[in-house]
Amino acid sequence: MNVLHVCANPKPTEESVSKQLAATFFTKLIELTPDVELVNVNLYDEKPPFYSYELYKRAWYPVFDESYEPSKVEEMAMNYASKQAEDFNAADVLVLTMPMWNFSAPAIMKAWMDQVLCPGLTFSISKEDGVKPLHKIKSVVLLVSSGGVYMEDDPRDALTSQVRHAFDFIGIDDIEIVWADGQNPLFFGDNEDRKAMALEAASEIAEDIAELDLSEAQEAVAE
Repeated sequence: MNVLHVCANPKPTEESVSKQLAATFFTKLIELTPDVELVNVNLYDEKPPFYSYELYKRAWYPVFDESYEPSKVEEMAMNYASKQAEDFNAADVLVLTMPMWNFSAPAIMKAWMDQVLCPGLTFSISKEDGVKPLHKIKSVVLLVSSGGVYMEDDPRDALTSQVRHAFDFIGIDDIEIVWADGQNPLFFGDNEDRKAMALEAASEIAEDIAELDLSEAQEAVAE
């Protein structure tokens, strides 16, 4: 099983609840599936550029006009996206680790998604065939922390809605979410209890992913 882990948190692990969720998740996953192939992308080390006009032309003009020939500048604008798409397309599972900032994903994560969710790289699109995945990702695991407390389908939560719709567009509808909410100790005295529950949930999701990988391996052998 190949796993791509993309992290958008600048804090060290001891100060970052979302990174602690990731540490728990991967400790359990590697314990159960030691042969897992893991690629880690720290967005603060591999910073994505913001979406540019040149990238837009390189990505979308060939969709509208098959005869379009991108310029060298436009080709260069896709360098980051192409590199990240290679890891994305090789993965079976995508893990996204991030805090909620201002009711949504950090801008650096949105910038990464804008780069990677690109026609010709991770999906194809045409009038005849619609949107077709060019990847093999089956599941997205979302590891999130937030200062506030949010209910399911909370209208203030733009983060999970964005992730669900963006990846559903390219054929990924299995989104597992582990959320350590209420992490602002000024307002929530039970923040440590909430974190403990989220850490336990992260371990359980890792077990589910490992079991799925095992069952698929057994099916492959049976065939």
